[in-house]
Amino acid sequence: MIKKIITFFAVLSVVIISENTFAQNEKELAQANNPLANMTAFNIQNYYMPSLYGLPDQSINNTWLRFAKPTGRILWRASLPISTYPNGENDPVSGLGDFNVFAAYLISNPESSTQFGVGPMLVAPTATDELLGSDKWQLGAALVYFNGNSPQVQFGGLVTWQASVAGQENRPNTNLMVLQPFWFWQIGDGVYLRTAPLWIFNIETGDYNVPIGFGIGKILKVGKTVYNIFIEPQYTVLHYGVGQPEFQLFVALNMQFLEK
Repeated sequence: MIKKIITFFAVLSVVIISENTFAQNEKELAQANNPLANMTAFNIQNYYMPSLYGLPDQSINNTWLRFAKPTGRILWRASLPISTYPNGENDPVSGLGDFNVFAAYLISNPESSTQFGVGPMLVAPTATDELLGSDKWQLGAALVYFNGNSPQVQFGGLVTWQASVAGQENRPNTNLMVLQPFWFWQIGDGVYLRTAPLWIFNIETGDYNVPIGFGIGKILKVGKTVYNIFIEPQYTVLHYGVGQPEFQLFVALNMQFLEK
């Protein structure tokens, strides 16, 4: 299954990056990677981790289904992972992970090229196996910044924090912070270079993983949908804890649905 997912995204990347049709509008190009864009979006994002520190011959695959919807000055983003995790000497475990949603209130003007949003976050224990989730209800917050002043270069970051407030008492408490700095450079014809690694800090256990990445993407508009596909290899430069990925491949298909 993991190989099929990676092959699908790899083939799709080659097809779209070589496609001559692209979004002509500079604003659409700049907003294609904006997590606070004022439009409905659906993303399929996959992280494949073929090698893990302290776990030889083991791998992890996380496929995230993400839906975003603006309502006035609030942007709702809901995410559900479909994961495969190692299970010692037994076969890997696959299934749903924990569902999360945050509501980012746009402090800035929704039509501005520079946007800032902050709001609460909820994590629900929807995992189908104890290896895939925490069995804890969690609350937290999300903070998002996006600077799209330049049609050539966009940058910003996403910070989320979550901690357990209820759930199975025999499971460890959670206290997790995730930072995602991002940078995009439009090089022409809808093609762009990118970096958007996830820096994960488990405050409860002291484990952490800090990768760096560099990839390429392609943006194109078909009808009223803006498609954004990319591939980004990421290499860990700082880590602590068993099971942290040494390398991961981040590939995705993001779709924004225009109203006009």
